Amino acid sequence: MTKTIKKAVFPVAGLGTRFLPATKASPKEMLPVVDKPLIQYGVEEAVAAGVEVMIFITGRNKSSISNHFDTAYELEMELESRNKTALLNLVRNIVPPHVSCVFIRQSMALGLGHAVLCAEPVVGDEPFAVLLADDLIEDGDRGCLAQMVDVFSQTGCSILATEQVPPANTGSYGIVDTDGEGKLVEVKSIVEKPKPEEAPSNRGVVGRYVLTSKIFQHLSQTGRGTGGEIQLTDGIARLMEKDKVMAYAFDGQRYDCGSKLGYLQANVDYALKHEQLGAGFEVWIKNRFSS
Repeated sequence: MTKTIKKAVFPVAGLGTRFLPATKASPKEMLPVVDKPLIQYGVEEAVAAGVEVMIFITGRNKSSISNHFDTAYELEMELESRNKTALLNLVRNIVPPHVSCVFIRQSMALGLGHAVLCAEPVVGDEPFAVLLADDLIEDGDRGCLAQMVDVFSQTGCSILATEQVPPANTGSYGIVDTDGEGKLVEVKSIVEKPKPEEAPSNRGVVGRYVLTSKIFQHLSQTGRGTGGEIQLTDGIARLMEKDKVMAYAFDGQRYDCGSKLGYLQANVDYALKHEQLGAGFEVWIKNRFSS
């Protein structure tokens, strides 16, 4: 089995109901953090990790995602005619030339596990990554997925990105029970959204996975679980019966942009660090909240 990750799956078919009415006509993945949509941050993280094929599992009203990663001839011609070279280069380099984008329609809203299963015809028998755009992870020195790809190259095992979550919030995560508390440890069990009193730990799985292609067989045999959906967590639990799965405590700051509070926090922090806007925004923040 190859230990390189060249394909990444982006499940983007969700309705984004927590952000209504903003997401009534525009996908939640296209919500901007300062000046880039959430989905672009995820793609950039994947590119930095060596991924060359981006597989988007889409649904209705998601055409703006494919448009974003497509060539915009009219826009490019307009920018070129006005000699706006910097903006032109920005638009042309949303994805590097060696990276390809594939779009697959998820015909039924059957959950994350089903969305991943939809990618099987393109992924084939290769290991692959799954990135959830809702989880924006500030990369620091090395992006979360790049860290996980390095670990996979050494172990060859499926890997789940994890972090400590407040015990009261276990009902919002897949929670793992691990063999110890280290940075990289084997997963003994995984439970989808347990009540705090039933959670095996407070080590929650966040939106980054590196999986072997064996997961497809298990997902195809997984019935509907929590919420009447085919849960990726349930497929991983089946995978663990025969193969080792590791939990990895990544380095980096995660923003839960699936929640309004996390999304606002990401915008503030990213604005403060923005090359052009940061200094002015920091001055405004200080003046706004000074006593």
